[in-house]
Amino acid sequence: MTNKKTNWTVTILLMLASLLILFPLYLTITIALKTPQEMAGNLLALPKSWEFENFTRAIEMTNFFNAFGNSAFVTVFVVIFTVLTNSMVAYAVARNFHKRFYKFLFYYFVSAMFIPFPIIMLPIVKQTAAWGMDNLVGLIILYIVYNLSFNIFIYVGYIRSIPKELEEAAIVDGATTWGVFWKVIFPLLAPMNATVAILTCLGAWNDFMLPLVILSDRDFATLPLVQYIFQSQFSTNYNLAFASYLMALAPMVIVYIFAQKWVISGVMKGSIK
Repeated sequence: MTNKKTNWTVTILLMLASLLILFPLYLTITIALKTPQEMAGNLLALPKSWEFENFTRAIEMTNFFNAFGNSAFVTVFVVIFTVLTNSMVAYAVARNFHKRFYKFLFYYFVSAMFIPFPIIMLPIVKQTAAWGMDNLVGLIILYIVYNLSFNIFIYVGYIRSIPKELEEAAIVDGATTWGVFWKVIFPLLAPMNATVAILTCLGAWNDFMLPLVILSDRDFATLPLVQYIFQSQFSTNYNLAFASYLMALAPMVIVYIFAQKWVISGVMKGSIK
């Protein structure tokens, strides 16, 4: 048997990192279940009476289900079309990377990752308003376009590691380029598709800035946006605000718990050739 020594430095750092994550979550849960009177006491103490009614009131005051439906609609369509369109663009770039135009196109897409959103925010707002895209459909299109730069970066690296012999064999069997992509390449992209889908899902669901500047109708508001509106109107009602935060957080926590293994492994595979 081999004796494995505990690396106490790494263990302590991991414990501290876990504490930094769990402590705010503990505060969020306890505050959401307290009464306003209990907020004046010890903030770290457990609730004396579990006020689950805070969640019901938060749902009514924030029009939660309408915002939840908007967020779900945007997220589902963004994930589906991002995976489909971004993988096709990446395949075209990866298999023609030896050509100057496609190599330029790759670096052009990747360079977009270094442009801060505030720089292009005002032109985007003006253009979307002029084109009538200040709605959920316009928001979906913008998310698909904005995700392109990072997704191209990880897709291209992964696709270039796939042997071209697989495609050549399919072509010999009579497959077209379209058929090669859908029947050979796309199934092999399953780990990468899962990674892109998860990161896109988390990003679209939690994003606040783009809906804030794009959406003009309050009925189109997503969850982060209605929580911001609610907090600005009822800034002292922390119990209902935190109850609303928990309900918005829960779906993404569940998604990440079951899908976290795909995130790191997919990014690692896509960043190397």
